Amino acid sequence: MSKPSVKAARSQPSAAGRKSAKAPSAALLAQGRAVDEALAQAYPDAHCWLQHEGPLQLLVATILSAQCTDARVNMVTPELFKKYSDARAFAAANPRELEKMIQSTGFYRNKAKSIQSASRDIVEKYGGQVPDNLDALTQLRGVGRKTANVVLGNAFGIPGMVVDTHVGRLSVRLGLTKHKDPVKVEHALMPLISREHWVAFGHRMIAHGRKYCKAPTPRCTGCPLETICPFPDKRFDQAARAK
Repeated sequence: MSKPSVKAARSQPSAAGRKSAKAPSAALLAQGRAVDEALAQAYPDAHCWLQHEGPLQLLVATILSAQCTDARVNMVTPELFKKYSDARAFAAANPRELEKMIQSTGFYRNKAKSIQSASRDIVEKYGGQVPDNLDALTQLRGVGRKTANVVLGNAFGIPGMVVDTHVGRLSVRLGLTKHKDPVKVEHALMPLISREHWVAFGHRMIAHGRKYCKAPTPRCTGCPLETICPFPDKRFDQAARAK
């Protein structure tokens, strides 16, 4: 048997984690496949909406996207990336100037600190290049597992299961997990979805969450996943028809 590639190893849970995890039931595996296939049919072109060129720009854009729409981030980043072209430039930026440029994304002081701190680490520890493994990425300030998996999957082609608020909400409604904690949701989804689909699955779940399965009131009428969705409260059908 051939050894797994370095890229494969970077996104797989540890041996200890695999041993401690309970294997999903046949019914749960079937539901995972059904959801994956339905989403692929409904959203074949779903992709990362954050405009970027390279890992650093995606890392910064993802930090900015916290509690902010992708559309707003995409309005801010062209000038931002023009002014700060690499990690060294971000690390050396005047904090007040950086804050001003990203102010419209919200929480701009904390985001500026995260961007600068992460950039300094990238310069000092990784020679100015964004690291391409989960452990190193999540040690950067402001970079959690969601952000790390976004960067790994979309900038490096390394499969990662992104769990944002949409993915977390839909995973419960679609009967894929009962967990609310993002890390637990991530590990619950990984054995249900083929590894080569992880990145696309995240994009499709987000697209579906934005279009149909909204919080707090999903639009069930016309939903392409309605026939396989176990979400019990169908009063939302009536609300959708009334609009």
